[in-house]
Amino acid sequence: MTTPGNAEHGLRLIPFHGLRYVPERVGSLSAVTSPPYDVVVRPDGVDYLESADPHNIVRLILPQAETPAARNEQAARTLHDWLAEGVLSADPDAALYVYEQRKGSLLQRGVVGALALSTADAGIVLPHEDVMPDVVTDRAGLMRATSANLEPLLLTYRGDGPGTGAAAVVEAAATRTPLLSTVTEDGFLHRLWAVTDPAELAAVAADLGHRQALIADGHHRWATYLRLQEEHGSPTPWDFGLVLLVDTARYPLQVRAIHRMLRRLPLADALAALEGNFRVRPVDGPLPLALEVLADASERGNAFLLTGDGTFHLVTDPDPELIARTVRRDRPEAWRRLDATVLHASLLDTLWQVPDAPDHITYIHDAPATVAMAERHGGTAVLLHPVREDVVRDLARQGVTMPRKSTSFGPKPATGLVLRSLD
Repeated sequence: MTTPGNAEHGLRLIPFHGLRYVPERVGSLSAVTSPPYDVVVRPDGVDYLESADPHNIVRLILPQAETPAARNEQAARTLHDWLAEGVLSADPDAALYVYEQRKGSLLQRGVVGALALSTADAGIVLPHEDVMPDVVTDRAGLMRATSANLEPLLLTYRGDGPGTGAAAVVEAAATRTPLLSTVTEDGFLHRLWAVTDPAELAAVAADLGHRQALIADGHHRWATYLRLQEEHGSPTPWDFGLVLLVDTARYPLQVRAIHRMLRRLPLADALAALEGNFRVRPVDGPLPLALEVLADASERGNAFLLTGDGTFHLVTDPDPELIARTVRRDRPEAWRRLDATVLHASLLDTLWQVPDAPDHITYIHDAPATVAMAERHGGTAVLLHPVREDVVRDLARQGVTMPRKSTSFGPKPATGLVLRSLD
């Protein structure tokens, strides 16, 4: 994505001294990594990752304690101890890092660095989703206590081609011996290279300096960066935040849905409230088959798959009067037609009256995990079909944010491969 004007009005990505695990001090690099904090299914996923290695990064991104203050204090103490013990160490030279993820035919490469922060109205970094203030407060407390960016956001931009600018630097780095190489449990190979050559750093800076980026994953952490920048004033290291920038002209991202698990709404009650407002019909399982039916229905309009007791129900064809009454009119028609828009305005807020709070709604990226949790809690799993990337990008360019947790871009960077200290 290119923005008009000179380099002062584009992306400014600077090198930093990456904090990385010392391989000799941990069981394996794969055993200390984690998915991003909001992808880890809690508490089961946290327990599993903690048991994988005593130094797993989940102890920093999702510390376990009774209160937020205690959790943040625990994470700060853990980070301090790991640095003192040599479990984590800062690279001697400031660098940008080329990061590769590979699994089968899927290959993604990008650049990790510290990105100058800007608000949405500057038109440099474009958000596409709303955020939940309590999550920003939670992440701010953790970053404030640890004085660190513990995991990179995923941002995308559109480059010109593989032979120039940042793209050329990325491809050249990938021919060298990597700093690290590890295969995580999900089958992805992760490799990391440091870029320290002044000419290569200058080429990246010149290329990115007239571009804009879309936040693909990490809206809450970006909002957290901005909040903490405001607290600390300028100029400070808090003027920058850790990101992974991927050129989607070269490496298109995958877009997946984020599902909802309604803890306190039994499936029978959810279905009863839909009568006369949506078309509801049972569909055959198992889950992969039911998801195919959902995908087909999504081509024709709003569609949701509800389950929670072993049965599957396709929800389609909302009553136009209901949409007119519940969905705000001061947004583009593409926004008003989004499944997430209809889900939140017409279903959650109006028909089901479910508050958008953690003790009522759990957001989960994995459909089987959503179903399993709903069955365990006697709740309702609401499964969605992903939004197309071009729809997301077009709305972002118009300055319109989608309902929170509308999309899941990937593959996401593994957490724990490189951190950034703000001290």
